[in-house]
Amino acid sequence: MSGTFIPASQRPDGTWRRARRVKDGYVPQEEVPLYESKGRQFAQKRANGLPPGLCPEMVEAAKKEREKKERAKAKKEAAAAAASAATATATNKQQIPGVLKLPANTNTATSIKNPTASGPKSKASPTTSTSNGAKTIEALSNDLAHNLKVQEEPQDLQKKCKKLQKKLREIEEIEKKLKSGALKKPEKDQLDKVARKSAIENELQKVLEEIGAGGGS
Repeated sequence: MSGTFIPASQRPDGTWRRARRVKDGYVPQEEVPLYESKGRQFAQKRANGLPPGLCPEMVEAAKKEREKKERAKAKKEAAAAAASAATATATNKQQIPGVLKLPANTNTATSIKNPTASGPKSKASPTTSTSNGAKTIEALSNDLAHNLKVQEEPQDLQKKCKKLQKKLREIEEIEKKLKSGALKKPEKDQLDKVARKSAIENELQKVLEEIGAGGGS
């Protein structure tokens, strides 16, 4: 009798399987491969994410090239953004208060030394040249004074007004003590405060006018 003899084996629970004879080509049940559909087999073949027949080396080379281009593009965009930000900062940079800003095509030294250099040649007297130079200097001085003039904010005016009013109250308090005799030996700074009463009143009046003008506008 032909066939294959399977010897006895012990089960996990300690019992024994009896020896048996099987036909040639017999495959134990636990060794029989599970059935897989064609779709599952195709999905397993594409487990690496590549289409069938595509060389992995070519895919890797294409991936590196794409990453290189993306890095170069990102670096170029970052440089363009930095240049744009620098240009915007330089454009929006405010002029410092009190600094006279002259036009780019203005030659101050030439204008002062020879105001008629750009005009037709003519025999100008020294008095005329001096007069023109003085006018140019005066115009520049006026522009500088205009730029140096900084308007105070309403809040600053309010604070200044309160300080002046406080000084006036202190002066009035000193005057009351002097009149009543409570302050027989006033100190020098107290006398100085009393002497400056009219100046402080005038200054307070100007501040109140500025506050009123600002509120009206």
